[in-house]
Amino acid sequence: MQIETGRDVFRLAQVFTISRGSRTEAQVLTVRLSDDGHRGWGECVPYARYGESLDSVEAQIAGLPEAFDRAALAELLPPGAARNAVDCALWDMQAKRAGRRVWDLAGLPAPGPEITAYTLSLDTPEAMRAQAARHAHRPLLKIKLGTPDDMARLEAVRAGAPDARIIVDANEGWSGEVYADLAPHLRRLGVALVEQPLPAGEDDALLGMERPVPVCADEACHDRASLSALRGKYDVVNIKLDKTGGLTEALALREAARAEGYGIMVGCMVGSSLAMAPATLVAQGAAVVDLDGPLLLAEDRDHALKFDERGVHPPDAALWG
Repeated sequence: MQIETGRDVFRLAQVFTISRGSRTEAQVLTVRLSDDGHRGWGECVPYARYGESLDSVEAQIAGLPEAFDRAALAELLPPGAARNAVDCALWDMQAKRAGRRVWDLAGLPAPGPEITAYTLSLDTPEAMRAQAARHAHRPLLKIKLGTPDDMARLEAVRAGAPDARIIVDANEGWSGEVYADLAPHLRRLGVALVEQPLPAGEDDALLGMERPVPVCADEACHDRASLSALRGKYDVVNIKLDKTGGLTEALALREAARAEGYGIMVGCMVGSSLAMAPATLVAQGAAVVDLDGPLLLAEDRDHALKFDERGVHPPDAALWG
């Protein structure tokens, strides 16, 4: 099997800011596999928060042997971006070889569209109110927060989009004290869920703390091995393929998390439609879907995913799977 990697850059439609910083483009790694005339591809977004870079991910992939399957890949690479791109490329190649869709190979029902969140970038309250007003027609908005003075931003977004369902992502930016102060107001303002309010390494503070709004583990949940440390702290887990290491583990994590009583959110890094395509399978029936990466881009892959009033649609075979 031949493995090729390439770096692709997609311009963002506007500056995108979270509590850790801002960006104007999405830098992704594209993996292409070929074997016996069949080809498959996948995409990952290395994340510095997890010690990843384009260089480190390329090096991991370059170290793979010439022959392996998805089961072997799980032993060869740890959960993370590198394994994600290769795992999804293997699924794509298997589907093309079989002439069948990935969901058939995985024993899943044919997927349909799912309503996805649209993310509002962290900004001043006035700017965030304006963002919210521009996107008030969308049924689900996600707010990037994570500073000690977020109350004004929350009020501004609710004023700008009075009828939208809202979820909040603090990106580990709050302390236990800040979260405890904000939690009652999250409920008052109709927030449906809050993602990772505290740093993953400091989330024991959530034990015994009142959670008037469901709390979702993001940075604290990568794969099935993460679940045992989440008990008593979180109500929902955010499954991202760049954390799980691909579609294979993402599907397994979804089933394991449901069995333990967690709600399911399916999220993404800022990437192209190729990165979102496998995640649309995991997103079926999820409580919250956040696969808006392509909506934040000024440019995308050919045969891009379709987004409409019904949500994000599963991929065309010309894109993936």
